[in-house]
Amino acid sequence: MKNFVFWIIAVIITVSAAMYQRMTGPTYTKRTIVTVDGAEYKIALKRSQTNTHPCKIKIDIPAGISGKIYFKKFRVDEEWSVSEMTHDGTHLVGELPSQPAAAKLEYYIVLLTPSGASVEISGDEPVVIRFKGNVPALVMIPHILIMFFAMLLSNLAGLNAAFGRPQQRRQGQWALWLLLAGGMILGPVVQKYAFGDLWTGIPFGWDLTDNKTLIAVIAWIVAVVMNRKKDRPGYTIAAAVLLLLVYSIPHSLFGSELDYATGTVTQG
Repeated sequence: MKNFVFWIIAVIITVSAAMYQRMTGPTYTKRTIVTVDGAEYKIALKRSQTNTHPCKIKIDIPAGISGKIYFKKFRVDEEWSVSEMTHDGTHLVGELPSQPAAAKLEYYIVLLTPSGASVEISGDEPVVIRFKGNVPALVMIPHILIMFFAMLLSNLAGLNAAFGRPQQRRQGQWALWLLLAGGMILGPVVQKYAFGDLWTGIPFGWDLTDNKTLIAVIAWIVAVVMNRKKDRPGYTIAAAVLLLLVYSIPHSLFGSELDYATGTVTQG
């Protein structure tokens, strides 16, 4: 089988896993369809927001329909606050107040039609949004790119190992180095900017993103060491499959969360 075929398959697997991880994560925008006066509208509700400014909620809906955002602190027994929405000619716009890093709000929206009918938007339950500190692009972009290529090289190495091709050893080494750079160096830097801590996995916490990265790194260290003197493709295949499984776990699941009562950030 030609080299480019392996590359194409590896790219397809990597892109598919990345899309699945992003779209199933708890901070991915929640999309729903709401019917108002017989017309359907596609609504996107934010679930993640940088805390340097209030969170704007925009709904593409005709003028004449008004709305209110009801919100409160997540896991806090308090009354719902209300934020009035206004129409800017194109969108119905409202705001959620900025919160400290790792803090969460839960919210839902009520639309009011000219006839006096009301329509609640949120789905089955209120939407939960998490706030984070600003991560500089010079940190975030390299982190994302390096992690993508680490996954790509891991998949490529696994495919080559499955067909007994010697390229798997060098590709596995590159996958490990990229995983170390993107996950164990830049990953903690991103975490520090976003939530104030460099590492929240074992032994300091149960952040799933940190812990799954640690597991994948250990698996690839074992694979690279075992392939140093001779080809042992089974270790490469196992490490590649494990990283693929780890990569498919929704990002930010069981991540950092501010406890409003104590002021501490917890994980898990």
